[in-house]
Amino acid sequence: MPQLELTATPSPDDLAVIGETLTAFNHADVGPADRQTLAVLIRNEDGTVIGGLSGYTAWGWLFTQLLFIPEGQRGTGLAGRLLTMAEEEAANRGCHGAWIDTFSPTALKAYLKQGYEIFGELPDFPKGRTRTFLRKALTPSGAGAE
Repeated sequence: MPQLELTATPSPDDLAVIGETLTAFNHADVGPADRQTLAVLIRNEDGTVIGGLSGYTAWGWLFTQLLFIPEGQRGTGLAGRLLTMAEEEAANRGCHGAWIDTFSPTALKAYLKQGYEIFGELPDFPKGRTRTFLRKALTPSGAGAE
């Protein structure tokens, strides 16, 4: 029988085994993910990254993992510009959908304004807030082209 170990400090090698074996399983089950990193960076005047969007595309979807707008830039439409750039790149990669999640009421409003729709909610994550899951249909580049 296998032994189970609970740890708060797994080694990078241990985590790599889990990731690699799951990737191999998923590849056999549903095909290759074609996972590619995607980032849209916000740089200040001296070129230092001060915010942006990071995520990846896989299985025809864009997943935005992180999106941060510096405080002085909030409310200027910058989040929408980041999302549009990421969505366009995802469409160029052949993606048909995008998804994102948030527990920020301000971010939720921005995502809804960008055309995302709610498909799920997780109350009290974190306590007193609701984590909201959103999606948006994308038109892959070349779709409808003759």
